[in-house]
Amino acid sequence: MAWIKRSKENITTEVPKQDLPDGMWVKCEECGELIHKKQWEANKYVCIKCGYHFRIGSEEYFSILFDEGTMKEFDSKMKSVDTLGFTDTKPYKKRIEETINKTGLYDAIRTATGKINGIDVVLCAMDFKFIGGSMGSVLGEKIARAADKSAKTRHPLIIISASGGARMMEGGISLMQLAKTSSRIARLYEEGIPYISIITDPTTGGASASFAMQGDINIAEPNALIGFAGPRVIKQATGKDLPKGFQRSEFLLEHGFVDIIVNRKDLKDKLSQILTHLLN
Repeated sequence: MAWIKRSKENITTEVPKQDLPDGMWVKCEECGELIHKKQWEANKYVCIKCGYHFRIGSEEYFSILFDEGTMKEFDSKMKSVDTLGFTDTKPYKKRIEETINKTGLYDAIRTATGKINGIDVVLCAMDFKFIGGSMGSVLGEKIARAADKSAKTRHPLIIISASGGARMMEGGISLMQLAKTSSRIARLYEEGIPYISIITDPTTGGASASFAMQGDINIAEPNALIGFAGPRVIKQATGKDLPKGFQRSEFLLEHGFVDIIVNRKDLKDKLSQILTHLLN
């Protein structure tokens, strides 16, 4: 006979799985760590376990870098026109409108003035989520205007890059932005006005071939992909295996293409330290 009898059938020791509330947790793309959203935001969108730097946009960078209440955005609603009547899977005009509605952005870059630890700056921040951070006529014009404002006020210029390269929908017009932005930055150099480039993941194509690599100081975030063509394209063209870590921040620092790698948590203080030195 049985000494113990269950009072209920189908008793199990397994604890039912509970779904995590949407929007409260973030999973690290590098190590898989689950991070509470508030902790993730407080850590500047960096994994608390492995230090992986999540891709973030202009809104987050403005919040991280600007002193509270000092930011003033300008040229905020400039948007591209379909000069070429371009169509691939959809008309370019429609793609622009859909991206504006989806992201709340008008182009792949935002520009603003403000203070970083009390230092007046002109800051441009790119958004990769707007058609891959591609460089079109608006992006070039906004950087040019930001550089002009920097020259007029003699406040340092900072550009945060995150780009997949030129915007193919604008053809040769997009390629002209390399020369346009480079000429404005050269003017700042001639007038002795500091320009700092902050390079994030990814920064490739026309951005890396122009303003992103032309800073008086080139700062990179850890493990950011930085280069002209992607590693896969280069490997196919050369037929050779690429070195470990090729086109990552640490590789470029070792080979002299960037000056310093800065963790996002330390970026504001490091910027004010560099700017204080340059302005003196």
